Amino acid sequence: MRSLWPLWLGLAMTLLLSEPQSINAAPHLICYYDSRGFERQGLAQFTLTDLELALQFCTHVIYGYAGINPDTFELKSLNQALDYERRHFAQITAFKDKYPYIKFLLSVGGDRDVQQEEKYIQLLEAGSQAQTRFISSARDVVRRFNFDGLDLAFQLPRNKPRKVHSDVGMAWKSFKKFFTGDFIVDPDADTHKTQMTNFVKDLSSALKVNDLLLSLTILPNVNSSWYFDAPAIADKVDFINLGTFDFLTPTRNPEEADFSAPLYEAFGQNRLAHYNVHFQMEHWLLQRVPANKLNIAIATYGRAWKLTPDSGTTGEPVVAADGPAVAGPQTKTEGLLNWAEICQLLPNPSNTNGKGAAAPIRRVPDPTKRYGSYAYRLPDEDGQYGLWVSYDDPDTAASKAQYARVKNLGGVALFDLTQDDFRGQCTGDRFPMLRAIKYRLL
Repeated sequence: MRSLWPLWLGLAMTLLLSEPQSINAAPHLICYYDSRGFERQGLAQFTLTDLELALQFCTHVIYGYAGINPDTFELKSLNQALDYERRHFAQITAFKDKYPYIKFLLSVGGDRDVQQEEKYIQLLEAGSQAQTRFISSARDVVRRFNFDGLDLAFQLPRNKPRKVHSDVGMAWKSFKKFFTGDFIVDPDADTHKTQMTNFVKDLSSALKVNDLLLSLTILPNVNSSWYFDAPAIADKVDFINLGTFDFLTPTRNPEEADFSAPLYEAFGQNRLAHYNVHFQMEHWLLQRVPANKLNIAIATYGRAWKLTPDSGTTGEPVVAADGPAVAGPQTKTEGLLNWAEICQLLPNPSNTNGKGAAAPIRRVPDPTKRYGSYAYRLPDEDGQYGLWVSYDDPDTAASKAQYARVKNLGGVALFDLTQDDFRGQCTGDRFPMLRAIKYRLL
């Protein structure tokens, strides 16, 4: 027995050293970096110094975005100043020397590649020769600029936006669907799913030869069951980022303001059961995708609708609205406010006596931690300046991170760094959303 003691001791030490690494692996924090932030002006400009401050919290950085040439199906830059874009690629991946534990991926598509969006479906239909051109060009760019992998954020056909229906309208819609079925966005979805499966397998094989990562980003309002054979591709990708936000937006849903990224289903008022984080995540788990490959997404911006005198006085959703609210001073995009813009509109000493567009908005918290916060400002006596905003703040973002932790998911994907309060304009804390998520994931 004495002679076996060193063997047993060695075995015990091996188990002690190896087991925590597999069980207690830290969750991922996938940080999306939209390169448009570098090109913005004023307080909205996101510099390399800002990015470096954020890197201490990220496990992965996904650079957005590259695109596809509709004529050759090769990967292309989306910046007309090609040399500038390439320099920026190199500036970003140069951080690998200082932060070797972070993986940097280049993303294709997103909401940036708007020229002939149908080309993503056309790539699937074009056959192996065209797909080989894309794969070869993507691999070459990733290797040339020292990225660690490629992220596919393909612009696939989106679900039809829901419409506002009265009770009578809902009854008629249900009756009509009995005969016509659901609205078909893509009649060739089954064929495209098979093509996508083969494409992902070929791309994965090409990247793995060079020890490169492959991830998928499922954009909001894309019915993933139409295009992704989850069991067939789960072992071909390193992780999957689920676009669990923007379920409703002022552009898609101009007449109804409601929670844009609830964690769980919000019942009543003819809401759709799949417009929430939990449903989307469970959908992939039920298809036998390992939980540790799934990352739920959290947006650092809110969606903003315009309220009118017909919107009522309670602000409780669903609220009748009149399209997107006016653009914020930093984001300059109708219906979208970044976290700094939202935070500065909430009651604070600087806006106590504010009027018109400078008047504070009333925050309505979510003590259940199921739906998220919203805030609103009723129109003035002239019917102007009405505003309703659905958003995640650091508290609700932390709750979603806790959800990912409890569910043993891969982690959280943050969309994106450049929309967080990276200057600390609101409370003095820089990157409050990013920090709140990271601390809850620890």
